[in-house]
Amino acid sequence: MDEYIQFIKRIGIVGIANILISLSGLIFIPIITKNFSTSDYGVWAQVNTLVALVPNIVNLGLPYTMVRFLAAEKDKEIIKRSFYSMMLLVLASTLVMIFVFVIFSNQIAGALFDGNMQIMFIVIVISFLACLNLMLLSYFRTFQQIAHYSTVLVLQTYIGVGVCIVLTLMHYPIETVVLGLLSGYLFVFVAMAILIVRQIGFTTKFKSLKEELKFAIPTVPNNVSSWVVDSSDKFVIGVFIGSAAVGCYSPGYALGSILLMFLTPFAVLLPAVLPEYFEAGDMDKVNTFLSYSMKYYLLITIPAAIGLSLLSKPLLYILTTDIIANQGYMITPLVALGAIFMGIYGIVNNIIILEKKTTILGYIWISVAVLNIVLNILAVPYLGIYGAGLATLVCYFFAFAVTLVYSRRYAKLPFDYKSIAKIIFSAVVMGVFVMFANPQGIVNILIVVAVSVAIYFALLLVLKGIDKKEINLIKGMI
Repeated sequence: MDEYIQFIKRIGIVGIANILISLSGLIFIPIITKNFSTSDYGVWAQVNTLVALVPNIVNLGLPYTMVRFLAAEKDKEIIKRSFYSMMLLVLASTLVMIFVFVIFSNQIAGALFDGNMQIMFIVIVISFLACLNLMLLSYFRTFQQIAHYSTVLVLQTYIGVGVCIVLTLMHYPIETVVLGLLSGYLFVFVAMAILIVRQIGFTTKFKSLKEELKFAIPTVPNNVSSWVVDSSDKFVIGVFIGSAAVGCYSPGYALGSILLMFLTPFAVLLPAVLPEYFEAGDMDKVNTFLSYSMKYYLLITIPAAIGLSLLSKPLLYILTTDIIANQGYMITPLVALGAIFMGIYGIVNNIIILEKKTTILGYIWISVAVLNIVLNILAVPYLGIYGAGLATLVCYFFAFAVTLVYSRRYAKLPFDYKSIAKIIFSAVVMGVFVMFANPQGIVNILIVVAVSVAIYFALLLVLKGIDKKEINLIKGMI
């Protein structure tokens, strides 16, 4: 249990970082939507979507591979040679990406950025840094330097968003505001490079990555397909309906996908912690980590999904414009429910990863990606942005269901069904209160949220959905 208490404390650090990162988006949404047209905001959303895609392809699955192969490694020389070999390979693939982007820059800019070539070339530079930064971040994740990992992520986000806010308030055009994102990526790249060189030095001796690539390459379809499910809907909406529709869709989607920030600490730390126990044959410890992680994820996200769904419209009125709120609020419940399924997948898939069966995940996500694109193409022309939200929900559920089926072949699934039933019941009762309260305005929303949290946890305690030991673990996390 002592190991899990330490794990929970690290979860708390990453959790705080992810809350801050999510808040940065919520801070910037009202600023950009009220100072730019809905179409310009749609372009901004497309920029972030493309920058999120590129590392998933270019990095060849090596960030995750670094965690799996080096987390338990103690030999500094092996670490150094492996790390720089992976960095060199990623640098080479990143340069290939730049070459492809430059060749097709006119077509990409026309499809995504309303033909704005300035934005296109800024995105190329940001994407280059994003690829390298992901590898450097993975070093801190691999060796559980969580304070460094979390600090760098927060700095990258807030430096970029801070500069963008200043540029927006100074009434610069959207292409200049996009340039502000570059500042955050550049600053943390330099900072991380200095920290890592100080820790392990530098070497020109490299090693063969044959075994690592055998593990990594099957995860690329997984990463790309995951991005397809998360983001291709915006591309399809942009093509069929236009940038303004993307602008209406994105805030509601962002609000629902906030739940995934609660998955991130587990997704970051579990792959770094579990291999040590798995390789030692201590499956009881592995199962303990997975079961506690599942319970705490659902403990937070089920009531949060209900609350966000019911408060979506008043929140979007505060954060965005009336047009966006009226058209986009129904997206939030679809994405929030999908996020719960995605979170369960994100914890359970560690069973498959420990068994090094990453090919299974690759097949699952290729299927999900194809399903997502087909559903979006069929649904968006007829149902508009709601069709895209529904497609996202269906695809998250599909990934969740198929992963459960495969994971059961290798280990017991980490579900405490009695506790989950108590969580759902308490969350539904809380939701009834929120629905009847129907708060309007930020002060009333905050009051209702505070009362709702009290109702939810009071019911859980009465139903014995959580015990004293678990309350102490939650306190440790906080």
